[in-house]
Amino acid sequence: MAEPYYKEYLSEILIPADRLQARVAELGEQISVDYAGKDLLLVCILKGAVLFLTDLMRHLTMPHAIDFMAVSSYGVGVRESTGVVRIQMDLEASITGCHVLVVEDIIDSGRTLDYITRLLRARMPASLKLCTLLDKAERREVPVGLDYVGFQIPDKFVFGYGLDIDEKCRELPFIGVVETDT
Repeated sequence: MAEPYYKEYLSEILIPADRLQARVAELGEQISVDYAGKDLLLVCILKGAVLFLTDLMRHLTMPHAIDFMAVSSYGVGVRESTGVVRIQMDLEASITGCHVLVVEDIIDSGRTLDYITRLLRARMPASLKLCTLLDKAERREVPVGLDYVGFQIPDKFVFGYGLDIDEKCRELPFIGVVETDT
């Protein structure tokens, strides 16, 4: 039997699938309590947060809708943010007066999320909160207030569960660390 293609990238599994799913369920329960009696709009930041959003939605017990934004500060083959944030796809619906929860895959420098939150706040939502699966706090350059955090992780390049390596490996059920030449 051939080894899985991702083995060439993998140095370690940082967060196994069972821990990921347990934590997503906990986040879903907390969000459901916090938004009880309210309609919620989940804004998924593409492409990385899609798996997280899909699993998170299954644990919400109150009404919710979804919308998507595609935002980039990375180029293909680039493992560091360029610092220039571009909106590639904006929301379809107005968020004025809505309770909005931004769902993101990973926060490191904070520049992209800061840009997104300033943009969305200008659209006058009833509330705006932030949920990220992974927080790489030691890389923070711009302070951002995170309301829901799945995991604090070290400053390592990670992939899987929505996060890619040159658009590959998003489908993996775990968070892995990229093998580096040291």
